[in-house]
Amino acid sequence: MKFSSAIIGLVAISQTASAHYIFNQLLVNGQANTAAVRQPQNNSPVKPVTSTDMRCNVSPGHATDTVSVNTGDSIGFGISVGKVYHQGPAAIYLGKAPGAASAWDGSGTHWFKIAEWGVASYNPFTFKSLNQNQFVTTIPKNTPSGEYLIRMEQIGLHVLPPEAFMSCAQIKINNGGSGNPPKVAIPGYIGAGDASVNVNIYPPYPSSYTCPGPAVWRG
Repeated sequence: MKFSSAIIGLVAISQTASAHYIFNQLLVNGQANTAAVRQPQNNSPVKPVTSTDMRCNVSPGHATDTVSVNTGDSIGFGISVGKVYHQGPAAIYLGKAPGAASAWDGSGTHWFKIAEWGVASYNPFTFKSLNQNQFVTTIPKNTPSGEYLIRMEQIGLHVLPPEAFMSCAQIKINNGGSGNPPKVAIPGYIGAGDASVNVNIYPPYPSSYTCPGPAVWRG
């Protein structure tokens, strides 16, 4: 019986690991780019939400490209192998670099949210991000020109504390506007005790939910 229990435990661990995912593609107007992405070392989740690793993952690889884009362009992230397997919210953030995006570590109060994927239904309690392998939005027309990190985030609420998956990519926005979105710091944008990352997604289901972080800025 001890042997059988050990086997069951190993299978459970294997299934949990295989259910993780990496946002390894930057998608611009339908075209995939991996060179501009600071590639995560592996598909392990980041925790807690107060960790500095929440910015761009744990010691991600060096990106060799900074992609030029325009306001109004379609932009997002893709998962080349697998899909989102864990229930939880997803979001895309922009962070304006103080100088070159390639030289910025994401620190400081420079980030704002441009898209989010929240609850799909409350009974059962499910999220729009589940089973998706692409998350795409539009760069707001009023976004100021300059170099940015664009950041993809999905937070798995199947366990507490939650498991976060994220990637950053380097872009340069052209033809920008004069918008001044409210900005947050990462970490700091989500508190460890925030209800949005401590919700019970199992029965009895919650009747309301607000995604973590700031409101979406649409420019």
